[in-house]
Amino acid sequence: MGSAHKDPFAPDLLADKRVLITGGGTGLGRGVARHLVDHGAEVHLWGRREAVLEEAVAEVAPNRPGVAHFQTVDVRDANRVGEAVAAIWSEHGPVTSVVNNAAANFIAPTATISARAFEAISSTVMNGSFNTTHAVGRRWIDEGLPGTVLSTLTTWVWSGSAFVVPSAMAKAAVHSMTMSLAVEWARYGIRLNAVAPGPIPTDYAWEMLSPTETSAVGATQADQIPMGRMGSVEELANLTMFLLSDACEYLTGQTIAMDGGQMLAGPGTFAGLTSLSDQDWADIKERSKAASAASKAQRSV
Repeated sequence: MGSAHKDPFAPDLLADKRVLITGGGTGLGRGVARHLVDHGAEVHLWGRREAVLEEAVAEVAPNRPGVAHFQTVDVRDANRVGEAVAAIWSEHGPVTSVVNNAAANFIAPTATISARAFEAISSTVMNGSFNTTHAVGRRWIDEGLPGTVLSTLTTWVWSGSAFVVPSAMAKAAVHSMTMSLAVEWARYGIRLNAVAPGPIPTDYAWEMLSPTETSAVGATQADQIPMGRMGSVEELANLTMFLLSDACEYLTGQTIAMDGGQMLAGPGTFAGLTSLSDQDWADIKERSKAASAASKAQRSV
């Protein structure tokens, strides 16, 4: 298992980095933030739930008080994103890196998805990633500063994925943004890359994408991954740290898959769900609604 490996990086690898992480209060964002702090970085966590962000700040920097900060930001709101970026610049100084991690998703037959649901998912991923990249990138360019943008995608950007169409479409758009701006902004010393991790268990996201124990849900079955296991947050953090460090300054415009060979083995992540019945989907919807309600209740605390 990757989590049992010795730490491959020096503890001061990111000592000069100030990293903004959207969706940093939960799941992969929070987990990766802890590793960045452990290797010297200052982190700024964005999310919509203040109580969750407060917990995240305490968790990611227990031994380095004052290096983890948070702001409540809905990345879909370009004005709010601009205000939050301005506040970081004013109070802490320029960020050196952006991690576009904020996302929303659930599995459902596409024919049943409402326009509102499509907008909620796609705008968080696509608009949110652009808003944050644009707000920070413009400042870097105006001030003559180099910078690094790293977006969290999935292998669906190459293969598509049934039953998660809004997310697959939005992440493909961010994949395109990564390639496009890598060319446009290279002359400013700004690099854009992305990571496409395979299944890595986290609390809320795992509930939304694994609401049934049926073996048809290929995304949650380790035996359908050539390596025979799920990935770990530590492994994703290691790849993230390498890409944010100064060790690969010639690398830009790339999306790197890290999925234990799952994409190459096929079929698509949720292809097995075509065998589910209408009743199966009704049960899945109820579990997803329960998970979403629990998340909203936490947000209101």
